[in-house]
Amino acid sequence: MNIIVYQAKLQMTDLKQLLAFNVKQNRYRLGISQARLAEKAESSTQYIAMIELGKKFPSVKMMERLALALEIDNLDLFSPPPFPKETLRRLQEAVLADLEKTVAKSVSKAARETVSSVIAKHSLEIKNIT
Repeated sequence: MNIIVYQAKLQMTDLKQLLAFNVKQNRYRLGISQARLAEKAESSTQYIAMIELGKKFPSVKMMERLALALEIDNLDLFSPPPFPKETLRRLQEAVLADLEKTVAKSVSKAARETVSSVIAKHSLEIKNIT
């Protein structure tokens, strides 16, 4: 889903939360404190904290300064978060493990049925011979 469609579906509160999430995640990515981000964005630590809590929504000019300070494109402030690679890897492993169990059970059941059928057939042949 592209960002414009995603944003169109959101209400203002949701945009605040998305912005809050992205500011905080990108700040973590850079390994900087709220104070350092505030310094780089020419703002106050308290204002950065309010943005990260979703309590304040910055002006366009402030968003531009935030994006520059976070070393991201302006639109990345509103990009939906990606699925974490580790989460996807664990999900893939879980699905594959369940699939292997299901296939193993099916193969095992089919093998038992085949063996039973072959034994039954040969038992009849032996009875007919004797």
